[in-house]
Amino acid sequence: ESDTASEISFQCTRHKKTPSIGSHSSDMASVSSVSGSVLSVYSGDFGSVDAQGTVEFALDYDEKNREFQVHVSQCKDLAVVDEKKGRSDPYVKTYLLPDKARMGKRKTSVKKRTVNPIYNEVLRYKIEKMVLLIQKLNLSVWHNDPLGRNSFLGEIEIDLASWDWSNRKLNWYPLKPRSLSAVNGVDHRGVMSLSIKYVPPGSLGKCPKNPPSGEVHIWVKDVKDLLQLRPSGVDSFVKCYVLPDTSKKSYQKTRVIKRDTNPVFNHTIVYDGFHTEDLKDACVELTVWDHEKLTNHFLGGIRLGLGTGLSYGISVDWMDSTQEEVAFWQEMMLAANEWIEGLLPLRSL
Repeated sequence: ESDTASEISFQCTRHKKTPSIGSHSSDMASVSSVSGSVLSVYSGDFGSVDAQGTVEFALDYDEKNREFQVHVSQCKDLAVVDEKKGRSDPYVKTYLLPDKARMGKRKTSVKKRTVNPIYNEVLRYKIEKMVLLIQKLNLSVWHNDPLGRNSFLGEIEIDLASWDWSNRKLNWYPLKPRSLSAVNGVDHRGVMSLSIKYVPPGSLGKCPKNPPSGEVHIWVKDVKDLLQLRPSGVDSFVKCYVLPDTSKKSYQKTRVIKRDTNPVFNHTIVYDGFHTEDLKDACVELTVWDHEKLTNHFLGGIRLGLGTGLSYGISVDWMDSTQEEVAFWQEMMLAANEWIEGLLPLRSL
């Protein structure tokens, strides 16, 4: 495989003007609009109490209404969160995995001051049966804390492909602690292969292609092991922004690759308007999406930057690059005009 983008056949998006990447006043004005970016993580306290107790529920699929139903009956012997007052305020929450964001969460009401709550509530998902059968149900119990982080009380995960759908009875299930992989945020959503390069201003001498300002080149090669949200596969594409700029001028995307969980994009994007000092404050956000007619579904993404939590002196939650992402960006900063190759895991919401 060649290590220069010009020697192979690829799609190239040349971004002629990156608005005010080096202009601190306009950058700071746009920071607030992107502070809740797509890679934020769910908050919660997973370690304050040990999971215990049981939950009673039943599952059913309503063929007529094409609706998956989770009948949450009750819980028994839950952990006590507030030991001084001897109380917990529990509720039950459900997700369909692997894509929590796509179908969303459902949750019951909160029952106050009890470790034996009775709910008798039905949580409903409008979903085709064939799609449901490639999902897992994650049902978890939480203590509600309106003034702080909710506390995790236990969970159960059910593979719906092997579920006995003739069983519509209420059954008791032991609540389990969150798995170590979940606590550490390990949620495999695929791996992106890419290369990046920084061309500093004036670095190419008198070459006619010499940029008047610096350029960042992003070569999105391929993604492997994407989440499969439906039996026919996944129709994926990659979006790119250079944060803090979220305007249409910053937005770029690849073509859609259909019915492939290992799409090859081979798409290069070039952003100019970069000065070397901007590399400390900017962040390249690459996100992968499943394309559907009505709405696109987030599959995972990466953020390339220094991960300092700050952009042009302002605290932002999207400056949260992982150690691997930071190392990749730093290597690019230290090796001007060289393609730096990387293989980075996609992160979940």
